[in-house]
Amino acid sequence: MNASSWDILKWLGVDLSLKIFTHLDDLSDLVRICLVSSSWRQFVIENSLSKQLFLRLFPDLSGAAHFIEVNGMIDTSTVESSNITKGEYLLRLHRIYLLLARSLNPVTRNDCIGVAIEASSTDNNPLESIENTLEPGDRLYNRASYWSSLGSRDPDVPETLTYGLVSNLCAISEIHIQPFLAYFQDGFPIYSAKAVRFKMGHQKLSVNSSTSVSNGLAVDYSSASDHFFWTYVSPEFPMAQENTLQIFKLPEPAFCVGGVLQVELLGRVQRQEMDGLYYLCVSHVEVVGRPLLPEYDVDIIDQSGKCILKYFPELPEPSSTNGEIGRGHSRASRLVQRGVHGWEHIVLNTLVGGRGMFDDDDDDIDEEIAE
Repeated sequence: MNASSWDILKWLGVDLSLKIFTHLDDLSDLVRICLVSSSWRQFVIENSLSKQLFLRLFPDLSGAAHFIEVNGMIDTSTVESSNITKGEYLLRLHRIYLLLARSLNPVTRNDCIGVAIEASSTDNNPLESIENTLEPGDRLYNRASYWSSLGSRDPDVPETLTYGLVSNLCAISEIHIQPFLAYFQDGFPIYSAKAVRFKMGHQKLSVNSSTSVSNGLAVDYSSASDHFFWTYVSPEFPMAQENTLQIFKLPEPAFCVGGVLQVELLGRVQRQEMDGLYYLCVSHVEVVGRPLLPEYDVDIIDQSGKCILKYFPELPEPSSTNGEIGRGHSRASRLVQRGVHGWEHIVLNTLVGGRGMFDDDDDDIDEEIAE
């Protein structure tokens, strides 16, 4: 009897096999299914089971995954008119979602801000510095804690707050901002903006340079805002003149490649009584998302956004003295894939054509991603 006739998937049929396989909730299990036989692996790829597993693990990133799939690759509806077959397209998707599931933090979403880079203006530095926005609430050690802009006679003058994220790749879903209520002024004015907008991107670099925002540390940032290259710009969101932590949810989660996020405060509503000028004041900013796991990092290597995705299998433990996690440059790191063009395409093109990309204990996962 032909060995293929003993394939249990053929005995069970497509519907029942799918019902069984979609109950898997671990990346390793799905990969090991792919190693059973070529027909089992093809079944997983053709039915996009790695994508389904990723969306179960990260339901909050369903929009981001769809965005990458549609804009970074050829839609299945256009495969026949392109130079890529449907099988090749499905294989790419399979690899993409395996890497996403492996490299993103699976535990929880958290505040992704690592460092305050700069404010477009500051009224009374350092007492009213952007650094104060990293602290929750509007008071610290029994004193007011907030950032304040310079005053302006024009209520339409915008301001910006720029931050470095904890990782060079974060999937961002929400930004939280708390305007400041001046409890020490008559009438308790709230210096909120009329609206906010968000930009994500990376620092402009020479070809031989690389970004370096990792684990809350920013390196060699210019003080000039035009030294940043923005690859994502959100819609405008109206801001309420309220002293609360206001939640601004992006239409769909966005991948910030390069680790820089800027908050644009558009328009002013509150005039200060003592000088008649309009000000903007912010107590706290949070950026909610999922960063890469510490073993992974992204370097931007030229002005166009060409990237290298790196994997460091032997990161040292966090230091007990300063909490800084080494980036593993002194160890034998491996480059996952070169030549990634475009900020949103990094996750896509990372896996295409790569072999032997990881040196990790779980060789099965490595083999499947690199296959």
